[in-house]
Amino acid sequence: MRKLILICLMLIITTVAQAQPTSLLSDMIIATVPATHDRIIIHDMNTQSSRILTFPIIGELHLWDFSPDGCRLLFTVDSTSNGMPKLYSARLDGSDVRDMVQFTELPANDWGVWEPDWGANGRIAFTLYRMMQGERGLEKQSHIVWIDGAGGIPDFYSRTGREFTPTWSPDGAWLAYVSYDERVPGANVYSTAVPTPQGQTGEPLPTITEADLWVVSTDGATKYQLTRFDVGSVRSPRWSPDSALIGYIYSGSPFNDTFWMVANSAGSLNTRLSLKDNLTLDHTWLPDGSAMLASVRNLRDIQQNYLWVIPLIGNADDSATIYLNDPIFSYTDFPRFSHNGRYLAFRNEYRLVILDNTTGTWTFYDESALGNTPPVWSPAGFSGEVNCSAS
Repeated sequence: MRKLILICLMLIITTVAQAQPTSLLSDMIIATVPATHDRIIIHDMNTQSSRILTFPIIGELHLWDFSPDGCRLLFTVDSTSNGMPKLYSARLDGSDVRDMVQFTELPANDWGVWEPDWGANGRIAFTLYRMMQGERGLEKQSHIVWIDGAGGIPDFYSRTGREFTPTWSPDGAWLAYVSYDERVPGANVYSTAVPTPQGQTGEPLPTITEADLWVVSTDGATKYQLTRFDVGSVRSPRWSPDSALIGYIYSGSPFNDTFWMVANSAGSLNTRLSLKDNLTLDHTWLPDGSAMLASVRNLRDIQQNYLWVIPLIGNADDSATIYLNDPIFSYTDFPRFSHNGRYLAFRNEYRLVILDNTTGTWTFYDESALGNTPPVWSPAGFSGEVNCSAS
């Protein structure tokens, strides 16, 4: 059945691709998916042309990345009823759809792929979901794995089954991710349970899981933990452009966020960049690495989620500044810079906005196809569709 679905998908994509304009995409493109999750929309920033690729027969589509040369799109499609998407790649015209992961240890409905990241080293890291028998019966485990860019059998980086959010460093040498551990809560979420006295056996108590930040080298030989919070969780690791620092969000309890960063070195001290709790929706780095840019609610007593510049020194509660101080951009999310820093793309009330930083002007795109996922820019290695090989 799955092979039949994939054949149908390839036929549909080929038909759609043939219906698109034949002009080739130039060297600066951005791709998005609308809230219907039924198509990929590609905009050429040089020619101002657009291309639409649709995959209606398969299911819910999520776009994640480009290949390092920009010639292929990486996306998942969920055609299951239990949240087990599969991973595909395709050329920029929608042709040559490839089923990227060969995993035969479980039935197709018992495993899935999420949050893939195609690194500069050519490897695709992702979270692999598996329905497995655990201590509490059948459970959904999650592992950090990788495959070669051509696809194949996943190679496991992690084994505990509680890891998420693999993120390659820009130089492709390191992979950051978060790993969850269990603990017994104390009187409240901010405290741990009183230890059982030595020599006594305590009754089994309910546990909660909370995450810390880890990194592993590309060859898998070096792995270390970068955060060790007694309570609370780390999420959303973001590498600085030079691969030296990782910015992240720490939440002492759900929806109570603060900004942090740490150097990618074993034993590094973590630096807190804000003190008061906020709600951070998403964040990235400025292209020159001098600060981070975040979509934040309740920062500096402003409730709306503007885009804020988060300095690397001092307290953001006092020194953060609004990147676009215009009321029209008071509800923003998913900021993403183009590789050369000229453009900033983001969502504004589900609309795609692209700001030209050289002129200070912005343009709204896809107002008839609103979306709630991040836009994805072509990488620095993309030199135009005309230079993409047939392989």
